[in-house]
Amino acid sequence: MNHFTPVTAILGGLLLGAASSLLFAANGRILGISGIVGRIPQARGSDRTWRLVFLAGLLTGGVAVLLVDRSALAFASEQTVPAAIVAGVLVGFGTRLGNGCTSGHGLCGVARLSKRSIVATLVFMSTGALTVFVVRHVLKIGGGPS
Repeated sequence: MNHFTPVTAILGGLLLGAASSLLFAANGRILGISGIVGRIPQARGSDRTWRLVFLAGLLTGGVAVLLVDRSALAFASEQTVPAAIVAGVLVGFGTRLGNGCTSGHGLCGVARLSKRSIVATLVFMSTGALTVFVVRHVLKIGGGPS
């Protein structure tokens, strides 16, 4: 959180909104990263092309940030690698269970007033908050106030 400022948060939100609006306007597609990337293997032709170009853009953006300011992507985690792997698997499971990820439901679905996305967003935000509370205050793992 060393780089967080209200300005960076606003700029990040504007970029996310612009990217999701541009994808919808250009392709009629919803910006849901898990759906875009997860369907690359079975996609064919132009459907596969736009997905690969989108993925390349994500990776290029990360590399560009890395080249401009290496510290912008650096963060310290008090969690172990096995804990991060378990967390990643659980997020992947939740993405499949919820039929979409935070970007699809939280950004695009809520903006379209999709009831399913609103419920999904409430569930994953509540689950995230509960998980942080349990891990930090009940199990007393990692940083944060005790």
